[in-house]
Amino acid sequence: MTIRDPRAARRVPEELDEFQSAERHPDYRVDIERIRFSPYFSRLSAVTQVISQTGAGLAVHNRLTHSVKVAAVARAIAVRLSTDDGPTGALVEELGGCHPVVVQAAASAHDLGHPPFGHLGEHTLDRLARDRFRLREGFEGNAQTFRILTRLDEHDQPGVGLNLTAAVRAAVLKYPWLRGHGAGRRGGSRKFSAYAADVDDMRDALAAYPLIEEGQQTVECSIMDIADDIAYSLHDLDDFYRAGLLNQATISAEFRAWYRDLTELRALDAPAIASATRAPGHSLELLWRRLQARDPWIADADAFERAVSKVTDEVIDGLLSVPFDGSLAGERSLAGFTSEWIQHLQASVSVDRSPHRRSGHVSLDRTAWHEVAVLKFLHERFILDRPDLAVYQRGQASVLERLVDGFSAWIDDEYDVRRAPRRLLDLVDLASEDYLHTRREHPELLDTTDEEELLQRATGRGVIDYVASLTDAQATSLDALLIGQTERLWDAGQGL
Repeated sequence: MTIRDPRAARRVPEELDEFQSAERHPDYRVDIERIRFSPYFSRLSAVTQVISQTGAGLAVHNRLTHSVKVAAVARAIAVRLSTDDGPTGALVEELGGCHPVVVQAAASAHDLGHPPFGHLGEHTLDRLARDRFRLREGFEGNAQTFRILTRLDEHDQPGVGLNLTAAVRAAVLKYPWLRGHGAGRRGGSRKFSAYAADVDDMRDALAAYPLIEEGQQTVECSIMDIADDIAYSLHDLDDFYRAGLLNQATISAEFRAWYRDLTELRALDAPAIASATRAPGHSLELLWRRLQARDPWIADADAFERAVSKVTDEVIDGLLSVPFDGSLAGERSLAGFTSEWIQHLQASVSVDRSPHRRSGHVSLDRTAWHEVAVLKFLHERFILDRPDLAVYQRGQASVLERLVDGFSAWIDDEYDVRRAPRRLLDLVDLASEDYLHTRREHPELLDTTDEEELLQRATGRGVIDYVASLTDAQATSLDALLIGQTERLWDAGQGL
């Protein structure tokens, strides 16, 4: 690969040193090391995946361990596709190529934008951004990831973020559009991968892939996306099994009632199903209805039933039938279960020249797609809906609200703003530059061009950027400091 290849182009050209020049494809290896050495990457070790380590012990995954495993799953898929010497390999190359290191880099970076407290934090900051600061785009973890890589995290020069290659920047764009521009695509208008202020970086990266149609992932990105789904569906199951949170009897009752009452369930209308999800069998039927309504192009009743059967046999009557006891035998059994499922799902990947709008060029086949949906259902239904978790999360949401309000008030305090955290002030300045640049270059992407209003919104974006960059522990400690409920000044203030 030469620097003339648009996939290897950086926003600002760089000279390779003597050691790098001797390597094959050095640009991508530089990228992955910049990501791995980033403080934003390091902080993922202290950011919640679903349940925090403080709440359930050290065995659970955090965002860092999740990212490492996504990278491993993604690399295995990429190696297989990039070394295929048949029609599949030729199609992959035609669509722009599939370099395993690019895929690894994207997988390592894909969760950098996640704020404290997991998806709860993401939803809370999105609401606060829109309600408190009138930020129409709100907050989105994927868009925040792209903003970190291209703007907030700097390597050795200002203004270009980590100055990554176009290939890696494009490979993190899971939802390659702005908020509200993805109707009919995967994730719809709820998900997006770039804010309006970062649209030039997004377009620059995607320009290196002229055969990838607008709104579609690159091949490397779709591999990362699949690997994320695989890891999420299995490693969260691993966590909850270890923590003893998956009640085998309750889950078994849900699945067996669905089988037993399937004829009656299919006869019920949607409101009747939705209003009785606590009754065994109804939640699983509601899952099928949602899959059918959202993705009729792939949803298949027979494939769904086979997936339910496989999960019943291997997970409910298999893994969950023996509670995890922490023994070596228990560890081996769990490792074997997870490994077999990952290998099965990795082998279920196919490549399509003209995929459906809600799919990617690389995707899971019909059978595996349904299996992943049912695996995800286990923790979405039996963990995320738990009242005790809801109470815990409401407390975490209150922490983020107080932080956003506290730092916003500090910025507005003309007498004390000079003592605000330096990084907070820097992020507000960056956001101000970005909003004014967007006003000049892309006014059509803004709902106002009033300079004073834009600068006020930029303050809000800077505050959101700052709070989103904290770890769980830093958020909790800073909250205690801001409301005057701690005497551990120096320890608690490390997040500043």
